[in-house]
This record gives sequence, C-alpha cells and structure tokens, in this order.
Amino acid sequence: MTPEMKGFLLVSVIKMLVVFTVIMVGVALLTLMERKVSAWMQNRRGPNRVGPAGLLQPAADGLKNILKEETFPALANRWLFLLAPAMSFIPALLLSAVIPFGAPLPLDFDFTLGPLGQFVHQGPMPLVVADLPIGFLFVLAISSMGVYGIALAGWSSNSKYSLLGGLRASAQMVSYEVPLALSLIPVLLLAGNVNFSAIVQGQQAGLWYVLPLFLSFFIFLISGLAETNRVPFDLPEAEAELIAGYHTEYSAMKFSFFFIAEYANVVTVCAMVTTLFFGGWDIPFTRWDESGGVLQTLATAASFFVKVMFWIFFVMWIRWTLPRFRYDQLMALGWKVLLPLALAYIMVICVAIYVLDRFTGLTDPITQSLGLFGLNVVIAVLVFGLLDRGVFVRGSARQRRALEATARRPQVVT
Repeated sequence: MTPEMKGFLLVSVIKMLVVFTVIMVGVALLTLMERKVSAWMQNRRGPNRVGPAGLLQPAADGLKNILKEETFPALANRWLFLLAPAMSFIPALLLSAVIPFGAPLPLDFDFTLGPLGQFVHQGPMPLVVADLPIGFLFVLAISSMGVYGIALAGWSSNSKYSLLGGLRASAQMVSYEVPLALSLIPVLLLAGNVNFSAIVQGQQAGLWYVLPLFLSFFIFLISGLAETNRVPFDLPEAEAELIAGYHTEYSAMKFSFFFIAEYANVVTVCAMVTTLFFGGWDIPFTRWDESGGVLQTLATAASFFVKVMFWIFFVMWIRWTLPRFRYDQLMALGWKVLLPLALAYIMVICVAIYVLDRFTGLTDPITQSLGLFGLNVVIAVLVFGLLDRGVFVRGSARQRRALEATARRPQVVT
C-alpha cells in the first residue's frame, strides 16, 4: 500500500469516526431536547431527575433499552423481523456522510481519488466524509430505501396493526418522495450542479436560495416532514388507531433502532434544508468566512450547527403544536396539492431563468436572484392567498358544502 493510499484511508477513517460519533451522540441528546421542548411548551419541567438538569436521561433510557427483555412473536418471520430495524437505521446513518458541515479546512494532507484511479494530493480538506459529485441525488436514493425497513417490519411481525402501519408508511413515504425530489429541480436549475459544496458556493455568490426559490423550500420542508413520519404526518404510528404502528411487536434495542433512524432522518432533513436553501455553512452579511483560514472554518461549522439546530427546534415545535391529519387529507396534500404545485413551479422557474438570461441579460447572480425573489413573492400571494382556502385541511369541498347545507336547514321541534 502506497503512502498516498494510507493517508487517504487514515483521513477517511478519522472523518467517519468523528461524524458518526457526533450523529449517534447527538441523536441521543435530541430525545432529551424533544422532551425539554415539549415540557417548555406545556409549562412543565420535563426530565430533571437523572443527572444535573436531567442531562443523563438519554443514558438512562439507552441502558434501560439494552437491559430490557427481547420479545419475539411466535408467528413472525424471524430473519426479516430482525433485519427490518437495521434496514431502517443504516440508510438514515449513511446520509450524514455526504452533507458538508463547514468550509474546507486549509490543511494540505487530503488525498482524493484521481480520474485514472490513482490517489492524488489535493488542496484543503473538505469537511465532509464523502464529497460526492452526485450530491443530493445520493441522499434521495438512499433515503428512499428506508421505506423497505418500515414495510418489512410491519409485514414480518404477522400482526394486523403492524401490517396496517407498514402499509401506511409505504404509501406515505412513496407519495411524498415524488414532490420532495421535484422540489429540488429548481435548485439544480439555479445552481447548475448537484454537489452540495457547489450549491453552497452558488449561494455565497448570490442570495440564499430560500429567497429566489421560496416555493421549492416550502414543498421540500413539508415533504421532508412527511418523510420523517412525525406529527402531523405520523399516520404510520397513530397510537389511537394502530397501537404503535409498524413497530408494535418490537422491544428493547430493536425498538430503539426505529427511533434512532427517525431522529437521524430529522437531522438529515434539517441539514439539507440548511444546505440547499439557507447557505449551508455560509455566514450571512460577510465575506470574511471565504478567506480560507482555520478560524473561518471553525466559524462556518458553528454557523451550520446553529442553523441545523434552529430547524430541529422548528420540527419539534410543529410536533407539539399541530394535530394529526386524517389519512385522506394526507394523501390529498401529497398528490393533489404538492405534486402539481411542484410541476407547475418547475415550468415557471425554467421560463423565468430563460427570460432573465436571454432577454434581459441579467447574468449577475445577485441581480438574477432578486428578480426571481420578486417572482416568488407574486407566486406566494397566489398560492397562499388565492388558491388555498383550507379545502385540503378541513376536507373535500363536497363534504364542506353538505355540512353547510345541513347547518342552514331549519330544525323541526316536536
């Protein structure tokens, strides 16, 4: 093995150990954050017994799950029953490997695979485990594999409640994968690249994409929430209907793997929202972070962390604020609203970018972003002010008219 290959392997192993350790520890701490946020919103204390201010509660929960008895349904499919939690957990963990969490570190010992298969010495070290050129396409492909673990968990348990939860999860995740992927096409059109680092650099040159592509951000955020199976999209785990959904028959650490995967998916969705629409590691209103020093790299990593934590708090805020959708409302929102809205938005952005490039000559990234921002203001007024009248949240228009007619009907007193 050549010294270059040894250096490449060493750097890759260090990156993997750091990122995966942070993710695993962070997921455990997010359970404590969730309980503290819910307690704060409900005006109560939350966990405060184990450790100072309850900080050791995740460790106590983990120890409890490790020591719990492993149950195994007598009529379950043994191998698929054991494999399903891993199939749900592993894709969620892999996604953290391709999202950059800071500006490249100016240390000249990074080794990258060259075009002919050789290892070449190359510049600053990117703060990402694998800086893939296919970027968010890899995230979409791997995240869609999580549905197999959930579907197999429901089927292999040989329980009607688990099976219904698995079927609901499969339908929901497949339905919302489509608008989620379509919402990223305008990002590709504006950035001209699917690599996460290139997308962040494109936002540094212009405006954060949440402004020129606001509707894409909105569709991606809603679809990402639905992909995580959390309230108000937690139909696969509806306790009042399905006991606990697809993981009803699971216990101990197998049960915990599903929740680790859920929180890892929340982190991934929030990191992608940050990277694709809020500048990633970019520090707003300054060019200081682009000078390429060690201090700047640490500052960009801190900026990325703050943005991701804000969106994680937002996801938890949504969970403890909104009620659960009905299943018909869930499907209607995905297929009747988000999907046609994403397709129409792609056409509008394609025409807008073509007009700005060919007819107005606005090729400066900031000027072009401002033009698209003005267009998005008009689109937002049309979508949220004129088109949406609460039909898909409250039920179908026919049902609403029937209820209104019943309410207007005179009551006969006998």
